[in-house]
Order: sequence, then C-alpha cells, then structure tokens
Amino acid sequence: MISRRASYSIVISTIAVISFWDLMFFNKRLTSSGVTALIDYVSAHVVTCLIPAFFISGAIVALVSKESVLRYFGAGTGKALAYSVASISGAILAVCSCTILPLFTGIRRKGAGLGPAVTFLFAGPAINVLAIFYSAQLLGWDVGLARAIFSVSMSIWIGLAMSYLFKKGEEASQTQIARRLARAKDPSSGEFTLKSLRNPVFLILLVLVLIIGTSQFLTFEVKLIGIPILIMLILAALKAWFTRLEVNIWLRETLNIAELIFPILLIGVYLAGWLTVLVPQEIVSRYLGGNSLLSNLVASIIGAVMYFATLTEVPIVKSLMLLGMGRGPALALLLAGPSLSLPSMIVLGRILGPKKTIAYIILVVMSAAASGILFGMVAG
Repeated sequence: MISRRASYSIVISTIAVISFWDLMFFNKRLTSSGVTALIDYVSAHVVTCLIPAFFISGAIVALVSKESVLRYFGAGTGKALAYSVASISGAILAVCSCTILPLFTGIRRKGAGLGPAVTFLFAGPAINVLAIFYSAQLLGWDVGLARAIFSVSMSIWIGLAMSYLFKKGEEASQTQIARRLARAKDPSSGEFTLKSLRNPVFLILLVLVLIIGTSQFLTFEVKLIGIPILIMLILAALKAWFTRLEVNIWLRETLNIAELIFPILLIGVYLAGWLTVLVPQEIVSRYLGGNSLLSNLVASIIGAVMYFATLTEVPIVKSLMLLGMGRGPALALLLAGPSLSLPSMIVLGRILGPKKTIAYIILVVMSAAASGILFGMVAG
C-alpha cells in the first residue's frame, strides 16, 4: 500500500516532468494554463469557501454525536427520512464540487450510511438556492425549475444505487459502528438542555460564514462587515461554551481533513487548467447542439471533468447556449458540472476508494445525460 506522502511525490514528480517539457518545447501552454487555474482558485475560493468548509467539517467530526448523524443518515434510518434530509440539506450552501468534499468526509467519519452520504455529496453543490435562482434568472425559469427537480431526484437515485451496489461492505461497516456506539453510548443523548444548543448554534455560525463568503449577491461591503462580526461571535462562543480540550480536538480534526484533501485538490485544479489547452472550445460547441444522446453525453462528460467554481457554470452554459448549445445538453452540464470535477474525482478516489468512485462517476454522467434528453424532449 503506497503511503499518502509517497503518492503525492509520484504525482508531483510526474507533473514536474511534463511541465518541464512544456516549458522547454511546447511554448508554456500547459504550464501557464495550470498556473492560471491554480491562482484563480486560490485567490477566489480558498479563503471564503474552502477554509470555512474545513472548519465546518472539523466541527462535525469533533462536536456532532454519532447518534445525531445516524438518526438522519445512518443505515438504520428509514430511507424516506434519510434520503429526504440528505437531498435538501445542501440547499443553503453555495458550495462547489470540491468544497462539499470535507463536509462529506465529516459525516462519513461520523458513521453516515453510504447512500444518504452520497445523496448529500451530489445534492450539496447542485441544489443550493443561489444556483437554482441564478440559473432561472440567466437561462430561463424552465431551466432553473428543471435543475431543482432533477438535482433532488438524481441525488436520491444515485444514493440508492450506490447503497445497493455496495450493500455488503456497507452493512459490515455499519455493524461495526453500531457496536462501537453500544459500548460508548452518550448518557445525555436525548436530553434537552440549554447547553445542548451550543453545538447547533456554533455550527450555524460557521455555516453563515460560508454562506456570506460565497454569496454572489451580497456586496463586498456587506461581506466586509458581516464576516468579521460572525468571526467575533464564533470566538465568543468558543470562550463561553467550550473547554480548551474541545477546541483543540476541533482544530485537530480540521487540520486532519485539510491535510487529506487540500494538497491533492491543488494538484487536481492545476491539472484541470490543462483542459483549456487540450480541449478547444470550438470543438466542444460543435458537439453540444440539438438533443441527441451524443450531445447530452458529451455535455455531461464535460461537466463531470471540468472544474466549476460555485455558480460559474451558469454563465459558461449561457455562453455555450448562445453558440448553439441545446437546452437538454445545457441541463446535463448543469447537473454533472457542480457535483463532479477532475479535482473532486481525484480526492474522492482517496476517500471512497477506486471502485466506489468509478461507480459514482458513471452514475452521475449517465443520469445527467438521461435527464438532459428528457428535458430536451419536453422543452422542445
């Protein structure tokens, strides 16, 4: 088994060799596009988006009891409740396919069932309110409504499919979690006290930082005032409600998740930048017209591979539609784009393993293409 550090070294060495050849013989095209993508990502998303997501995921692992997670996402929870909550729980989070990964990691570490967790993984970036209304505003209300409906239905279907495909291994995992819970049951669980509100309030404050920081509709002045106020409230909550040990556990869990995801995420963003050179836009536009199986499949594959920061997929799709992209392929790209990307695929491979990751990618691509064909037939 190759260690994480060794695998990073192999990937970085390969990129370095290719970049060297590009700098020497190919006019720096790959290198410049990769560096540009990396700079854009770090400057636009790390501070306001990814860092808050890491702190939220660390808080989930450190503060949220396993009983609370399993009550809504565990394998023993009723499917109607688990998948309903998972499919809409990301509605207020304006997060991209990469930002959702630490949140997904957090609930999986707390024992969430594979199906509901995957439903949350897909729906988190796809169903947020900002993306739906922005799509309706820019692309038409039929596209916005279709995106909302298909995002929820696809998330549930993909979660159920993943749960069925990997049922045997998941049952064993959930049995082990149930045994651990039985040995270390929290005696205070189920009792309501004022102290029991501290974790939900603290998580809400962290989520508000993420929402305000990633919002496309709030002015810079509002963010400049709102985020510092929330940070002061978070610091006050830490001082008033939490012990030094609890704070240290939260920070340690945050750092662990960041170390797992952030380095490989940066590598993936750099590689995604190469696609702007390797995939000419005119060729993409040529294969996205009409409502054929090919055009919808190509659109969903492009959406799955390309990295789209939060909401940026909407103006990109708008530009492609002006160049002749069909409404069905537009929806297929909108469905696959926010929930997958080359960077997120790489990270998911480390979190879920290759088999589950490949199954998830195939389910997303095929489901998005099928949804695009259906919408294209209805929209005309």
